Parts: sequence; structure tokens; C-alpha cells
Amino acid sequence: MAGPVVPAGRPDDGDRTGPGRVGRPGQDVGAAEEDYVEEVHRLVAAVPPGRVMTYGLIAEVLADRASAAGRPARGGPRQVGRAMATGGDVPWWRVVTAAGDPPAHHRDRALAHLRAEGAPLTADGRRVRVRQAVWFPDD
Repeated sequence: MAGPVVPAGRPDDGDRTGPGRVGRPGQDVGAAEEDYVEEVHRLVAAVPPGRVMTYGLIAEVLADRASAAGRPARGGPRQVGRAMATGGDVPWWRVVTAAGDPPAHHRDRALAHLRAEGAPLTADGRRVRVRQAVWFPDD
């Protein structure tokens, strides 16, 4: 059986450190992912009750912090989602999509937490009003 089909102009050299990847050249990808998960969790832990951040905003804040420290950015919204999926003792319900949707598999639990914290929700109560609830860290 033939190997995987690789789109033209995209070498399959096993390097998983390109744009949008969690790893960095010369660093064990497992360790890089672990570091990124810790960064994501620290940021999410700082989100105040009743406020939210989006997956993309978390990725952008972490990229800005990395750039300020002279390091390359290490991920986008999907990587933030993967980091959140690892669990951890963080207020996971405060991370939503850009449209204000909480995690699909935990929607009811997330909405219950958000309601209890006084987060502004849409009229149907199914999404967060991101423009009103978004939180930006003081960097």
C-alpha cells in the first residue's frame, strides 16, 4: 500500500512544528504541548466569574506573550481546544467560540455555570453575548 498523499508544495518530513503547530524546532513535541497546556490553563484560570474568552483570543494573547518574550507563537484556536480537553482544575466553561457557544458536549453544564456567575446570555439562553462578556488580561 502506498504512503499518505501529500499536497503539492507541502513536504511530509514529519516536522510538526510549522505554523499553527504546538511544537518548536529542537523541542520534544510532548514537552512543548505540556508547556502550552499549562500556559492555556494559567490564562483560563485568570478569567473572572461572569466573563469569557474565546479560543482564538486565548491563542492570540499567548502568541503576543511569546512574541514579547522573543519566542515563536505556538498554536491557534484548535490547539487551545486540545489544551482545554486535557482537563485540569480550571473554569473551562469560561472558554467559548467566537459566536459565544460553550463546549458542545458540555453545553448544559457550561450554561448553568455561566448563568450562576451572571454572564450575559442571548435571549434564548444558549450562547454568551461575547461582546459584553469578553475579558482581556492586563498584559
